[in-house]
Amino acid sequence: MSVNHPDLVGVRLAVPVAPTQGTLALALLPRQSPPPGATGEARPGAAVVDLRLRRSIEEWTHRFAQAAVEIVGGDRPTSQLIRWTSPDVYADLHRRALLVARAGGHQPGLARVQPVRPRVQSVHACFISDAIVECGVHVRYGERSRAVAARFERIDQRWICTALDFS
Repeated sequence: MSVNHPDLVGVRLAVPVAPTQGTLALALLPRQSPPPGATGEARPGAAVVDLRLRRSIEEWTHRFAQAAVEIVGGDRPTSQLIRWTSPDVYADLHRRALLVARAGGHQPGLARVQPVRPRVQSVHACFISDAIVECGVHVRYGERSRAVAARFERIDQRWICTALDFS
């Protein structure tokens, strides 16, 4: 039961409304010059590399990332990437695989039947130097997307993953 009191009036102070309330405050002015890297010059903090090298590294990192997400999902054994990972990255992959296996009640590294498997959609590489590349990886898992960041360093003529971050 509600009681109306006509004598009571709510007091509310006026609050100024910002013109960008509820939206991102972006300046949508036309660009006067091309973005860095569009004309062939290097982006700040990035090295210029041969297009063939870039493509081959992106293909290799695509395969590496696919194997890494399959390891974490329990489809592959962690030992498949031991040659291409630093000890810290290898230990982290192994730990993640064990945690996922424990949560799912299965053994890690055994190819099991899953209704949905992770798939690497794209890899974007940024060369810090000719021996260091950092990659952003887009992974789809059913209807969900995830980002994976990786850093690879050339050590003894082989690319080694020295950092792998699942977001």
